[in-house]
Amino acid sequence: MPDPTEEIAAIVASRGEPERYSDDLPSAAPEPAATADEREHVSMPQPAAQDTPDGQTPTDFASLTTMQVGGKFAQLLVARTAFELAAHAAGLWESEDSWLLLGGGSNTIVADSGYPGSVLLVRNTGIAVVADDNLPENKVRVRVQAGQDWDELVAWSVAQGYAGIEMLSGIPGLAGAAPVQNIGAYGGELANTLHSVELYERDLAAVRRLPAAELRLAYRDSILKQGYEAVVLSIDLVLDASRDNSTAEGQPLSAPIIFPQLAKALGVKLGAQVPLREVRDTVLRVRAEKGMVLDPQDPNSVSAGSFFMNPIVSEQFARTLPPHAPRFPVDAEEASDTVTTFDAIRDGQLPPLPDYDSGERRVKLSAAWLIENAGIKKGFRLPGSKAAISDKHTLAITNRGGATAAEIGELARYVVSMVQAEFGVVLAPEPNIYGIEI
Repeated sequence: MPDPTEEIAAIVASRGEPERYSDDLPSAAPEPAATADEREHVSMPQPAAQDTPDGQTPTDFASLTTMQVGGKFAQLLVARTAFELAAHAAGLWESEDSWLLLGGGSNTIVADSGYPGSVLLVRNTGIAVVADDNLPENKVRVRVQAGQDWDELVAWSVAQGYAGIEMLSGIPGLAGAAPVQNIGAYGGELANTLHSVELYERDLAAVRRLPAAELRLAYRDSILKQGYEAVVLSIDLVLDASRDNSTAEGQPLSAPIIFPQLAKALGVKLGAQVPLREVRDTVLRVRAEKGMVLDPQDPNSVSAGSFFMNPIVSEQFARTLPPHAPRFPVDAEEASDTVTTFDAIRDGQLPPLPDYDSGERRVKLSAAWLIENAGIKKGFRLPGSKAAISDKHTLAITNRGGATAAEIGELARYVVSMVQAEFGVVLAPEPNIYGIEI
């Protein structure tokens, strides 16, 4: 593959634009030359992904997203290599026209009127082990192309006996989107294993590698979601490859189980380690029971997964909720970037955000519990609508066949209003939403 740093820089060298991001974001310093610590020595080639399951060229967002709604776009560009991904992004930024980056389409909902700009499809795939002399012998560094299917990556890591992301089995989407959202489930989170990301940065007009620490990963958040203009080309993970950490039969063990629901499903105590395959199979089963695994035979999976984020509130506010309302402690770093709740909304204005430096403890609530206890049950739909709450999980909004994006938005707004009226909590949507008011 050509060196994208030099060739992409040439595309935009004449632009002469000032930096757009604020001073406290990562500096636009060129990445040092590759060292012996990053020698690529084992690779797993991947076939080029089809743009749609049937191989047809898509013409609208309904055919590119798991919610299966959304109108047309102006132009479709497909990137099958990291170089193409960077080159297309550079050209689109150069044109100053509006455009959307789209991976698996599992976290995007676009209005029925469509989108006036271009769509850039991420389709570069591949997994490789990268030698890193700075890591302990029991760790392995894995480089994953942005267009690689996330669950295929998890399946590969389990087959290799590498622990660290098995709790994230079944999450739809592509690897490049994982750091944007800092994906997480069942006590696992990408932040626990992410080493770095390789990205094409608009203002530097070059490719560089950014350490995970500079992404400011938080609950479903990162600087990549907050206006930092860059496209992820690949991600590096550090996984546990210890052969000593296994059963008597030689089966590699998982990271400690810290999520109560998963521990219960596995029949183990919190902190226990379980064979990787057993964890993956159990997570997939539990997710499928909630309609959270993409399955053509399950209409409940025609969704964007969890539609609302679990709100983070002050411990003081949490005490105003019923005693049996689920709540989970969060650390200051996780709480600092996510605010989805308010004690009241007066005169149409949102009150000031809480002071996270005050030392006040924060807790995370269950959005699913709030929705159900606000009177919205599984399977609920508004009269005449083809959008419905999942039959399996109140946190998912589903397309029951022929729903419009407007109907999805209408149901989402109804859920928000009911939860706010009952508990004084304003739920925030998790998917990226364009042209629809929630």
